Amino acid sequence: MLHGKVALITGSTSGIGLATAHVLAEQGVDLVLHGLLEQTQGEELAQQFAEKYQINTYFSNADLRMSSEISAFMQAAQEALGGIDILINNAGIQHTETVVDFPENKWNDIIAINLSSAFHTSQQALVHMQSKRWGRIINIASVHGLVASLNKSAYCAAKHGIVGLTKVIALENAELNITANTICPGWVDTPLIKQQITDIAEQNSLTFEQASYQLVTAKQPLPEMLAPRKIGEFVLFLCSDAASGITGASLPMDGGWTAQ
Repeated sequence: MLHGKVALITGSTSGIGLATAHVLAEQGVDLVLHGLLEQTQGEELAQQFAEKYQINTYFSNADLRMSSEISAFMQAAQEALGGIDILINNAGIQHTETVVDFPENKWNDIIAINLSSAFHTSQQALVHMQSKRWGRIINIASVHGLVASLNKSAYCAAKHGIVGLTKVIALENAELNITANTICPGWVDTPLIKQQITDIAEQNSLTFEQASYQLVTAKQPLPEMLAPRKIGEFVLFLCSDAASGITGASLPMDGGWTAQ
């Protein structure tokens, strides 16, 4: 069903975004990749996808803090591959600090990349989706779109905002066969988390496995981090006909974090 459709995934050169790109490419979905790589490196990655999966690809390293760069990126991507059928807003950054001491520039960057960029990409992608009367918008939020944690004011504000934005998009497009949903992961097995576990192990004289268990179970009952590909597979399901009745939902993949 998805063969030949075009998916744009922000933050797709590593982690959840890259894993999702592989899952969709396996189904014959043409890809717009985006990330912080140098342009030549990004184009090489896109070419690797094109050759491995026999699909069409495009790469951009647009700065998602700038609405003008997002607009140019979206226009160029759609000219290269056609309109965007599947939009996955995955790019995100993090900074932790108390509200009193939170740097203004960090607040502005987190809100811009984690929230405002999803508004700008959705606004432009919806024009094509509405004309075709089919589309899927999937925003990768976080468990922090549903609950809060200390020292994450900007991140929680942005992720809660994504949940609200997604609901509005879903309501406005419900009669056009366009769905919009938010996935809210808990702990995900990424290089950033592995470094955090390594630091905990060194500071507390623990093995890596012991430190991992300590970190994960402090928040969620399931003592395992989620593999990024599992999120990609959930994205694939949400793109399918089987999920056509799911829209405006905030869907936890959090190991029971929010069940407590």
